[in-house]
Amino acid sequence: MAQITRHPVAPAPAAPPREATGRVLLRGYGIFVLFSGFAHLAWWNLLGPVGTAALAALVGAATIAIWVPLIVRAARPRADRAMRVAALEWRRLPWATLGYVALAGLSILWSRWPATSAVTFGLLLVTTIQALFLAHVFTWREIVRLLEVALRWALGLSLLFELWAALVLRGPLLPNFADAPADPNPQWYWTRGALFDLDVRIQGIVGNANILGIQCVLALIVFGVRFAMRPNRRGAIGAWIALALVLFWRAGSATALIAGLVVLAVLAAALLMRRAATPGQRTRLYALFTGLAVAGLAAVALLWNTILDALGRESGLTGRDRIWAGVWERAIERPVFGSGYASPWMPWDPMFDRWLVDKTITVVQAHDMWLDAFLQLGVAGVAVLAVVFGAATWRSWFFAVDRPRWDIVADRPYAPLTLIAPLILALLLTQGLTESGPIMLWGWLLVTMIAFRIKLAPIVGHGASEQMNRRDP
Repeated sequence: MAQITRHPVAPAPAAPPREATGRVLLRGYGIFVLFSGFAHLAWWNLLGPVGTAALAALVGAATIAIWVPLIVRAARPRADRAMRVAALEWRRLPWATLGYVALAGLSILWSRWPATSAVTFGLLLVTTIQALFLAHVFTWREIVRLLEVALRWALGLSLLFELWAALVLRGPLLPNFADAPADPNPQWYWTRGALFDLDVRIQGIVGNANILGIQCVLALIVFGVRFAMRPNRRGAIGAWIALALVLFWRAGSATALIAGLVVLAVLAAALLMRRAATPGQRTRLYALFTGLAVAGLAAVALLWNTILDALGRESGLTGRDRIWAGVWERAIERPVFGSGYASPWMPWDPMFDRWLVDKTITVVQAHDMWLDAFLQLGVAGVAVLAVVFGAATWRSWFFAVDRPRWDIVADRPYAPLTLIAPLILALLLTQGLTESGPIMLWGWLLVTMIAFRIKLAPIVGHGASEQMNRRDP
């Protein structure tokens, strides 16, 4: 006989499970890996080439030492499957990306600069391993959080560094704290110590205004997505967005400004596409976007000189036209498989030393990732690179505009997090028109990480690779 009782039938309330210590340490290491990628020039200016190479080798070895045991444990057949990391699905690896890496390694055999090819291929290999490790070990939400914290460190230290140079040092600083010659080239400076001089661009800890500007746009993407995810401390994220905007303004990078406008256009297109309820509406939107893109390109072609004047740039894009001409002249000598991998160019190699000079400084990149790939790996390299970025862009676009669906439920809400992939790729593709950054160091790390993670987890929060338990690895 049923009786009325005042005792609840639900289980007693309990505190949420604490985050495993091992997982916290693993995330801390992931933050350090990403920060080291973003601040690679800071390490270079602080430790010099030998110290930076040693640090890269050490971090690469540490990643392998951490990752391999996790892969082995995840592959063991166990009933409870109590693993911190899902089993590595080899068929989901970004094979086009790995093909580009393999082609870069093979190019040492026919390289015109074999020493540079060997050194830079080692750097490419370490960067690729780091990207695969991050994509496999962490969930989408963790990756966005790691990017947020790493960029906070990069931008925060940039501000502190510029404040120290302006208030304490009260002057410019050369890399490795070297003594300045009698009449130094301003391009040599790590920082010019001119934070409060609004007529001078700042360079941050990376020592380059263009890279600082691009990283500010990247930070705005990541911080904006985190803000839209409605975390507990939205005020703090708003403050970091404000800092990113200030540093973006002070960096004064035309490339970053154009990339930011492209990112805004892609964001608007993705949000409009999410509102399309039928395939017909999507088709009309795609036609609209195509027309706007064609009209925009035509306007840029017709108003090119006016745009350059508004940006305060020369018609030769600050000497890039001369660099492109020199690179093209050498590239067509070996058009099929190129002259050998070299990203970046090593300035002490006789084949690059004083080959192309910009304001008395040896140029270390082609300032266009497609032209750089053509020089190094020929038409074959450009074709593989096009597949890498094309496949990543294709998947990231539908990752953002398609509703999450794995059963008959077709009206689940969109996740703000899914916008991060197409926006980052839009940023890198735009930067790649005037810089070679997307095919080296942190640019390549982001492309590889996004390409692999989308293949592992095409739906945020669903699937084995998104269901991490809280036990120590």
